[in-house]
Amino acid sequence: MSDPVIDLNADLGEGFGRWRLTDDEALLEVVTSANVACGFHAGDPSTMRRVCELAAERGVRIGAQVSYRDLAGFGRRAMDVPSDELADEIAYQIGALQVFARSAGSWVCYVKPHGALYNRAVGDEEQAAAVVAGVVRAGGALPVLGLGGSALHRAAEKAGLPVVAEAFADRAYTASGTLVPRSEHGAVVTSPETVVERSLDIARDGVVTALSGERIAVAARSLCLHGDTPGAARLAVRVRGSLQAAGVRLEPFA
Repeated sequence: MSDPVIDLNADLGEGFGRWRLTDDEALLEVVTSANVACGFHAGDPSTMRRVCELAAERGVRIGAQVSYRDLAGFGRRAMDVPSDELADEIAYQIGALQVFARSAGSWVCYVKPHGALYNRAVGDEEQAAAVVAGVVRAGGALPVLGLGGSALHRAAEKAGLPVVAEAFADRAYTASGTLVPRSEHGAVVTSPETVVERSLDIARDGVVTALSGERIAVAARSLCLHGDTPGAARLAVRVRGSLQAAGVRLEPFA
């Protein structure tokens, strides 16, 4: 039996001007894929350029982390955006990041929604289709990274785009396999030991313990490590080391 394989992705470039939220340099030494903020929930041109250059130097794959236009709310506020407008905004964000990725000698390898858009696209067929339409408008059959079995993945498959399932070691799950909303108690897993244990469960066995205590199946080719939590870089190092010690191969999916 071959060793399990997983990608490690993290949200990077989540700053604006003089404000920085993520330790991009440290996390890029650990992850294999970087979800780069494209300016709508965080990020600015100089930040995008810098992260793309750092990622390219380290051989880390660059992904466009697209969002609702919500800098004030960090992309985590529910919004109702007309489908055609949302598709244009998705294409715009991908195109902007592509400029800096190519300038760095790399390219945008995949697309992942952020925050409220990510959660909305899990079950909202219309908004999911708009995200996919935006990916298509940006050109190229870019893989779509998201929750397995989501409306987003169904829309992507219908459009002929590759889909990649991801899981979260530091977010709580419902018994039905969706993420517990951040507004609810226990939605974010803060214990480093628990995060490491959950990472191993996901990568080796394809299971995670839901908030209810049930063990549920999760299909994941990529594991997300949130970069905006305190001590994120140190935790990422622990997760990577534990996975490798357990015989899990770390390889980008793109």
